[in-house]
Amino acid sequence: MNNETMTNFLMKRAFLTPDRTAVYFQDKALTFKELYNYSLNVAGQLQGLGVRKDDFVGVLLKNHLDTVIIFFALQLLGVRSVILNNRLTPSELVWQLEDSTSSLLILEDSFTDIKMVINQQLASLATITKSDLFAKKENEYADIQEEINLSDICTIMYTSGTTGHPKGVLQTYGNHWWSATGSALNLGFVESDCWLCSLPLFHISGFSILMRSVIYGMPIVLHEKFDVQKTIEDISDKKVTIMSVVGTMLTSIVDALTVSGLPEHFRCFLLGGGPAPLPLLEACVKKNLPVFQSYGMTETSSQIVTLSPEYSLSKLGSAGKPLFPSQLRIELDDHTAASPQHAGEIVVKGPNVTAGYLNRPDATKEKIREGWLHTGDIGYVDEEGFLYVLDRRSDLIISGGENIYPAEIESVLLSHPDVADVGVIGVDDAKWGQVPIAFIVKRESAALPQKELQQFCQTRLAKYKVPKQFYFTEQLPRNAAKKLLRRNLHEMINEK
Repeated sequence: MNNETMTNFLMKRAFLTPDRTAVYFQDKALTFKELYNYSLNVAGQLQGLGVRKDDFVGVLLKNHLDTVIIFFALQLLGVRSVILNNRLTPSELVWQLEDSTSSLLILEDSFTDIKMVINQQLASLATITKSDLFAKKENEYADIQEEINLSDICTIMYTSGTTGHPKGVLQTYGNHWWSATGSALNLGFVESDCWLCSLPLFHISGFSILMRSVIYGMPIVLHEKFDVQKTIEDISDKKVTIMSVVGTMLTSIVDALTVSGLPEHFRCFLLGGGPAPLPLLEACVKKNLPVFQSYGMTETSSQIVTLSPEYSLSKLGSAGKPLFPSQLRIELDDHTAASPQHAGEIVVKGPNVTAGYLNRPDATKEKIREGWLHTGDIGYVDEEGFLYVLDRRSDLIISGGENIYPAEIESVLLSHPDVADVGVIGVDDAKWGQVPIAFIVKRESAALPQKELQQFCQTRLAKYKVPKQFYFTEQLPRNAAKKLLRRNLHEMINEK
């Protein structure tokens, strides 16, 4: 794949089908030609600021038409976009910007507080709001990368590591190309397709829809955030055929639909973000809602395993089979392949799988061996090769589609002077699927009110990572190697 080149995706799309609609946002619609022209304009403004090919540029933006334009402007310049989660705290963002050696940060006008903190803590980093960027004089002859190499890095997204700090996942143009191709070969692509995106564009599940749009020549309906009534309206009015969802969104849609089914043109919900509860899938069957379960992660540039439509009932609960360009196997602790129905680690391979982590050769070597990505997730395949995901990494908490690693919360709590030991687990929650809770061992004679711990976490962690409950205990269950036994914490909850 090293020397495979293609025309810049947006440039090619604008040439092939200039008058097709690219994006609907609120009351606006842009054609591919218009999207290209706007992006070209912004590319000139960025170049006027000194941004060049292969630079790392941080992007901290909401779901908006402007965001789409900025992303494609960066691609036209061959810039590596460091896509930041706007739910993180300033200190989490500073860490990622420093780690990625970003030379510029583009942010929302409304993020003034964040901008201030980042400017104080990272004086060497240039920051600009999108309004200031759009007001800049453009460089008339922007140096556009008309050709891209599929092995060139397009985007970097940080994924929480099990050991505290997150890692920057490298996503190449080839990764995005093969992700879109794999999806089209699975779901099929029809001329009338239109994809609704209310997932954040800073998540691979949202960003991949943007890439499919230019690769397929397909319109997307972009929502600023998930709104169940607006979703149902737009599926009808904008003739939406596919929508990507996580469990909490799908539950809201099922509850809000008073009648069975959606308009006939609607093809399916693509469901990701963790294993779906069986009652939810059964409720979808009852209401005649087609749902394709899928399995994927930042490292696989979106879904890598999806349940084909003809199996949606007979294999209810399965994530399906690997997409056409990809491979899957279940590996036991001794690195041999597991037989059907035997649980082991889910290991995947394919051209949509990341080449590794930014500046993390050790982590790359540990996770990717001979092209196979060791996900750390546990699952099994049945006799026909259908994947069933049992656990998204034994320690991982998935809350409303967001990945939360206990180790990250634990390291924050351990930095509190009155906390001697801490253990974090996820517990089931009707609204979010799971929420984190913490077990705390206090230092001797320390008075430690729950409220104080909550406030301590709120300044250092994104809101969804703050434990919903704190339990105080004399000691935590650990094995001989002092490894925390999280399953015992679950038992302690049941005793309370």
